[in-house]
Amino acid sequence: MERLAALIALCFLSATLVGAHSSGNPFLVKGKAYCDTCNCGFETTATKYLAGARVQIQCRDIKTNALTYTIDGVTNSEGEYNIVVNGDRGDDLCDVVLMKSPDRRCSIPNKGRDRARVILTRNNGMVSDIRYANNMGFTSKEPLASCAQILAPYHLNDDNF
Repeated sequence: MERLAALIALCFLSATLVGAHSSGNPFLVKGKAYCDTCNCGFETTATKYLAGARVQIQCRDIKTNALTYTIDGVTNSEGEYNIVVNGDRGDDLCDVVLMKSPDRRCSIPNKGRDRARVILTRNNGMVSDIRYANNMGFTSKEPLASCAQILAPYHLNDDNF
């Protein structure tokens, strides 16, 4: 019985220390923005990552859907963004959203790839303060001439594309 009590106390102490250690740290949200140069809805070898694309984290109350938090970010020369989020957003649903492309020839947000859900709470077992968002893309106004060759290995046709 004493061993069980000691084990329970040890588990409780460990959980308390982990929570206390990470509760004040900000989250770092990382992701990329790209131009879908073949307008196929996914990244290919011809994908161009966009420097200077604007993105925004939007958090909404899980019950009312009211906007509770926003923070903006901009991609670097590799099309990557890193956004610091202070505070736990456990009562919110948060998405990174494409806002503006720096390339006027590739400025239409790709439906279904224009936002990425991120979990910004520590009440879920995740230890790291880094959150990785799915890459998001804009579609090109005119696909590259070489897209047929680029997409050939994917065996896409009108029946499944």
